[in-house]
Amino acid sequence: MAEKKYVYSFGAGKSEGDGSMKELLGGKGANLAEMASLGLPVPPGFTITTECCVDYFRNGSELPAGVEKQVKTALAKVEKAMGMKFGDAKNPLLVSCRSGARSSMPGMMETVLNVGLSTKTIPGLIAKTGNERFVYDAYRRLIMMYSDVVMEKAEGIEPAEGKAIRRQLDGMMEELKEKRGYASDTDLTVDDLKLLCDQFKIQIRKTLKKEFPDDAMAQLWGGVGAVLKSWNGKKAVSYRRIEGIPDEWGTAVNVQSMVFGNMGDTSATGVAFTRDPATGDNKFYGEWLVNAQGEDVVAGTRTPNPLNNDTRNEQNKALKSMEELYPELYRQLFDIRCKLEAHYHDMLDIEFTIQEGKLFMLQCRVGKRTGTAALNMAMDMLGEKMIDEKTAVMRVSPAQLDELLHPILDPKAEKKFEVIAKGLPAGPGGAVGRIVFNSEEAVAAAKKGESVIMVREETNPEDVEGMRAATGILTARGGMTSHAALVCRGWGKCCIVGAGALEISEAAHTMKVGGKVYKAGDVISINGTRGYVYAGAVAMMDSSENPKLQHFMKLADKFRKLGVRANADNPADAETARRFGAEGIGLFRTEHMFYGKNSEKPLFALRKMILSTTVEERVKAVKELFTFVKKDIKNTLTAMEGLPVTFRLLDPPLHEFVPSAKEARQELARALGIRLADIAKRAEGLHETNPMMGHRGVRLGITYPEVSEMQMRAILEAAAELERDGVKCKPEIMIPVTCDVAEIKFQKGLLAKVAAEVAKKFKLEKLDYLVGTMIEIPRAALLADEMAAEADFFSFGTNDLTQMTFGFSRDDIGGFLGDYLDKKLLAADPFQTIDQKGVGKLIDIAVKGGRSVKPKLKIGICGEQGGEAKSVEFCHREGLNYVSCSPFRVPIARLAAAQAAIANEK
Repeated sequence: MAEKKYVYSFGAGKSEGDGSMKELLGGKGANLAEMASLGLPVPPGFTITTECCVDYFRNGSELPAGVEKQVKTALAKVEKAMGMKFGDAKNPLLVSCRSGARSSMPGMMETVLNVGLSTKTIPGLIAKTGNERFVYDAYRRLIMMYSDVVMEKAEGIEPAEGKAIRRQLDGMMEELKEKRGYASDTDLTVDDLKLLCDQFKIQIRKTLKKEFPDDAMAQLWGGVGAVLKSWNGKKAVSYRRIEGIPDEWGTAVNVQSMVFGNMGDTSATGVAFTRDPATGDNKFYGEWLVNAQGEDVVAGTRTPNPLNNDTRNEQNKALKSMEELYPELYRQLFDIRCKLEAHYHDMLDIEFTIQEGKLFMLQCRVGKRTGTAALNMAMDMLGEKMIDEKTAVMRVSPAQLDELLHPILDPKAEKKFEVIAKGLPAGPGGAVGRIVFNSEEAVAAAKKGESVIMVREETNPEDVEGMRAATGILTARGGMTSHAALVCRGWGKCCIVGAGALEISEAAHTMKVGGKVYKAGDVISINGTRGYVYAGAVAMMDSSENPKLQHFMKLADKFRKLGVRANADNPADAETARRFGAEGIGLFRTEHMFYGKNSEKPLFALRKMILSTTVEERVKAVKELFTFVKKDIKNTLTAMEGLPVTFRLLDPPLHEFVPSAKEARQELARALGIRLADIAKRAEGLHETNPMMGHRGVRLGITYPEVSEMQMRAILEAAAELERDGVKCKPEIMIPVTCDVAEIKFQKGLLAKVAAEVAKKFKLEKLDYLVGTMIEIPRAALLADEMAAEADFFSFGTNDLTQMTFGFSRDDIGGFLGDYLDKKLLAADPFQTIDQKGVGKLIDIAVKGGRSVKPKLKIGICGEQGGEAKSVEFCHREGLNYVSCSPFRVPIARLAAAQAAIANEK
């Protein structure tokens, strides 16, 4: 059997892989191979595949057979291409070890630079470069990164707060700079760096009880192992869970020849985007630093220079751009930018290094972008004929579209507030919330449903859970390529970075700006599109009125096959649903007119009905209730202007509507002409041990047929009056919680009687309506062929179907769901996304069973998952006619349906 290939080489204009091999080589490795094949100046190297990572963990964190030999062969190719030898005393080659998953995970996994520097190779590199300071600067960087990544994190060591080895070494360097009066790392002399390197190694031995390795190959294998282990690091696992990235994908390891941006004033390093990742503007956007390595650009310790004169900002406007300082190199980089966009037909995130006046490309990948930028780029590239319509539709994810629909600070209200600080606009939209200063506080606040803004000197990958929980992020340091900016941009979260006027004391939980101190719990507002910070709560507003967005949604509708309706419970919701493009109402919950605004009178009538003990009492209460129900139904049908509306008959357990307050009970007693004690006795009689599986849904209509008849009459009379007045309407009556066809037959008998009476009253030959059922009990799904014989349509109530299939209470799952997700017992919350393996199988059985009886049976879904992208894609594959979701999620469902159609077509 042939040995599995784990290592792929690239460089010198040739590659063993290409850009299509992201699953095997990871995004970074595939694109390095592609750039090398395009003839771009890529330092040679090799990629260890994602399969190696998977096999590594299967083997108990041992490299699979054959990897060592393949790495040595690939390393020899790099040595030949570079004319240098790894670990050689006279002509040493140095390499970097970087991660690279198939889906970008910025800052979540590890990197080690300058691998190969040792007491043996240092003299040779000094002799070769003639630059002793550069060599010792590279060495102190290696010691700091290697001890942090390989010797501590990869070994699973979790030090106490502030005791991490990197924090200790950073503190030692800062102490020396302060003692010497230095403003920057670049002020450190050769002697300073030598001293630091010696002190660092002593501190490492003292803290980690191990020697820093002084052998090039030992460093290389340590770096490779650390990158592989970082796939299962805490921050990477958290990020994957948030982003929905599968654990089984693994990461690749990219080993690449080092080129140095820290060799003096003719060397530099930078990060750039072929278009603005925050706005989508067609401008070459980026940051760079002279005499630096890549970590310096994203660390926030130095303010990066602007790449060009078009993209200056408040923080760097006084600094020289690359366009000004190195016009020839800038033009070369600009040409590469154009070549990459033309080749990939997308916006790219690129990393580059200039070593003594020579440009090298270290990375390119499809860049993270905000929802605003995603929309603008998709429509602009379509206009530029760079992409076609289907590609444009696929370029905006449902999550990014969701971001576009989120609120912004109201511009009128914003004008009344004074800006207290300015920073870089790293994440769009607006956010208002209480200040918190760490991740733990942000997570705790989110669990209570509170909006908070996490304020930090600068975020780091360990903050990822808090960043996700916070409404917005504000940092004092960092540029547009800092950790906070990259992560928030990918999530579409409101974010401002580099607000240099802020003096933050995370220990004291204070933020000082303009002479005023703000404490944890104080409310601030941030405008992530402009980079402005305000004290107090600025009013928010909707941001969806965007002509480009309207055009984009029309494009999406052009390709989708799945209909999209809304779950709406009143005329106002119906109008919102229409505004967002709903093609009907898939779920009108009649009981929701008894909640919220103007619900006092109908709720009182409902309570009288519920607490009635005789048919006479109940009929009297039902007649009183009829007027309210009919009015709401008629107004909703009017708002939908002829589009179908599915009315679900009364569904919830009746005990939910019984008042507990003494005053409310006294009022009911007076209305019913009974004693207060009788009210208490009747309420007690409604108590059920498990009401969600008790006397609810169709069971109410069987016990109290007059209740079903009232609702049916209200629907049909409202429709008849509208038809008489020339207003088209399409009512659909849905019977909930059925488990047997006999229940449907019973309710249809009542409906036929009511329909005949209404037709006679309005002098109509017949009434146009449909009657169907909600499939939300597993038995109903299994007997769908029988149910379909009596139903015009099915609608899956996936909330209850999930509850009854799993045996999980949807109201109480929060108490243990986190444990299931953390222990990987469940891949996702089944109440958020359809469990395709179990619940999905029941849906599949029901669809096939129902359509075996009625091939054109209309089938939809009206659970919460109807607006979730993966669930929509599942519904498309199952051949459903429509999904129904909350009005604000209608655009997301429309886009997800279009993308499902395009993807399945391919």
